[in-house]
Amino acid sequence: MIFSQDRNTLRLMYVHAWQKRLQNLPMDALEHMIADVIAMHPEYHALLGEEEASLAFEETPHQGTSNPFLHLGMHLALREQISTDRPAGIRAAYIKLVQRSGDMMDAEHCMIACLLRALQDAAGSEPDEQSYLECICRMV
Repeated sequence: MIFSQDRNTLRLMYVHAWQKRLQNLPMDALEHMIADVIAMHPEYHALLGEEEASLAFEETPHQGTSNPFLHLGMHLALREQISTDRPAGIRAAYIKLVQRSGDMMDAEHCMIACLLRALQDAAGSEPDEQSYLECICRMV
């Protein structure tokens, strides 16, 4: 489901993982990962606690907030990159950032800024992994 192109399917994946966490129900590994990221973002708890609100959410430039589903997805993508060390060196850079900042979430948010930039620069083509990694390493 995580690779679905259907926005509602993806959003429900987040909502259901969060509901399972709150109700202490069994979860698979992906649901655990999703719920862990959500747990670290209390600003999204109310939205993700309501299925209808989550499905109806529309990001507007006036809100002054980011799209919670995009933001959570970036955390998940980043964690996958770190776990596989792709691009090579990202895991070591992450460890250094966590050590420097003393906070895993701060380190991830710094890295997400680089990931977003790499995706925007790619403009529909393959992102430049080297530039992406260099952006992260400059933060270390």
